[in-house]
Amino acid sequence: MAQTAESISAPSMSDFEAMLEASFEGRSPQEGSVIRGTIVAIENDFAVVDVGLKTEGRVALKEFAMPGQAPNIKVGDEVEVYLERVENALGEAVLSRDKARREESWIRLEKAFNGEERVTGVIFGRVKGGFTVDLDGAVAFLPGSQVDVRPMRDVGPLMNQPQPFQILKMDRRRGNIVVSRRAVLEERRAEERSSLVASLKEGQVVEGVVKNITDYGAFVDLGGVDGLLHVTDIAWRRVSHPTEVLSVGQTVTVQIIKINPDTQRISLGMKQLQTDPWEGVGAKYPVGARFTGKVTNVTDYGAFVELEPGVEGLVHVSEMSWVKKNVAPSKIVSPGQDVEVQVLEVDSNKRRISLGLKQCMENPWQHFAASHPPGTEIEGEVKSITEFGLFVGLDSDIDGMVHLSDLSWDKPGDVAVQDYQKGQTVRARVLDIDAEKERVSLGIKQLSGDPMEKVGPLRKGSVVTCTVTEVNDGGIEVSLADGVKAFIRRADLARDRADQRPERFGVGDKVDAMVTQYDKAGRKISLSIKQREISEEKEAVAQYGSSDSGASLGDILGAALKRRSSSDDSAS
Repeated sequence: MAQTAESISAPSMSDFEAMLEASFEGRSPQEGSVIRGTIVAIENDFAVVDVGLKTEGRVALKEFAMPGQAPNIKVGDEVEVYLERVENALGEAVLSRDKARREESWIRLEKAFNGEERVTGVIFGRVKGGFTVDLDGAVAFLPGSQVDVRPMRDVGPLMNQPQPFQILKMDRRRGNIVVSRRAVLEERRAEERSSLVASLKEGQVVEGVVKNITDYGAFVDLGGVDGLLHVTDIAWRRVSHPTEVLSVGQTVTVQIIKINPDTQRISLGMKQLQTDPWEGVGAKYPVGARFTGKVTNVTDYGAFVELEPGVEGLVHVSEMSWVKKNVAPSKIVSPGQDVEVQVLEVDSNKRRISLGLKQCMENPWQHFAASHPPGTEIEGEVKSITEFGLFVGLDSDIDGMVHLSDLSWDKPGDVAVQDYQKGQTVRARVLDIDAEKERVSLGIKQLSGDPMEKVGPLRKGSVVTCTVTEVNDGGIEVSLADGVKAFIRRADLARDRADQRPERFGVGDKVDAMVTQYDKAGRKISLSIKQREISEEKEAVAQYGSSDSGASLGDILGAALKRRSSSDDSAS
């Protein structure tokens, strides 16, 4: 009856494996996990998947395909699905291929994001501010600014096409992923650009296509890298705007002028492939020679004249007209006009030619100087009145100036100028002409003789007879011959202080006075009655005796006056 220990055999290894397998088969998959299943049927738009539960689950066929593509599955294929519920109200398992792919994608995308690796996705929708991208199950946001390196008007060709993206930001908790296609293009472009720039050399002649045109030049595509063709390097002649020569899409041959290895900027030139027209320009256009050219540009300071394609000279505003000094160049010439010019100066090194327009016309200043020598009387209209004098319009649009000092013989200039108005016709005498400096000096007072010349030879110490014209507290104003005026100060009206009273004199009185100062150039005459009396006293004392002889000063003066009176009577 008893049973020995040896009679009871231990379970074998195969029995344990069978028991373990049986335990797994009896355990139900956990909801919310990714499980494997087998497609057992395809009905209409759904695939029936067996995941080892009591019933199968149904998954929409579109979940097995990328956006815009057809599903590539068949009965018997094993697929991974996400188990949302073991059984729904219909008794079916609730499965999702999209959520399974999303879980797989998030793990893969996080690894790519941490490793700064690119991922493949498909743009399948448009949202506010950008687009939605399917990253093999995970949906990411593509901002509009990150689609391309330049703004794109039509994103249609990029839709539903697999292409690489760079993950900029991701947050699994919130389910947010932001990607960029532009970053991938820029990186690729930078690599291609570096490789292409390294293969180019300064001085190399290459072909390119005009990609974009601006006011300052054109960007030329050299096959993956752009170079700038500046407007000044398009042609030797003046090019106002690149569109005069170039158009977008045009194929051009250019020379690489400079490559900046740091910024990878490339400067291009077209004119460098042509012969420089400035070679030998000094011999071709000698100073003094005249040529016909075309006005290409008019500025505030002058006009540029093209002598030949690529060779321009500047006609400065001062060299445009002999007589028009403050006129705008646009009032004299206009773009496109053919003009005759004279070469004034050539600087081949600086590529500058100075031209003159007026030199090809008759110089009115020389003609005026020949026809109006100094002393000629002319008539003209007052053009302007300045602090220096009057400007009078003469023949051939020439202006002459009457200085303030040449307006009147007897009035100060600032007073005399008040007698004239703009537009008034005046007569004047030509005083001097400087044709080189383009100046004509005129005088109005010179039309009448200088009154100082008619006074006669005055010298200091001589006695003159004059007429009182004005009496004031400071003295009296007197008039000599032909209206020459002089002033006798109060202190010079008499020897005796008591007689130095201006009211002793009246307008029209004749007085004798001694010249104490005569400055013909300065037009100044100083007179003194006091000095005349002192001089006469000294003369009388010298002729008729001295006060030491016993005669009084009154006796001496009386005798002198009596003798002078008798001399005057006998003379009359």
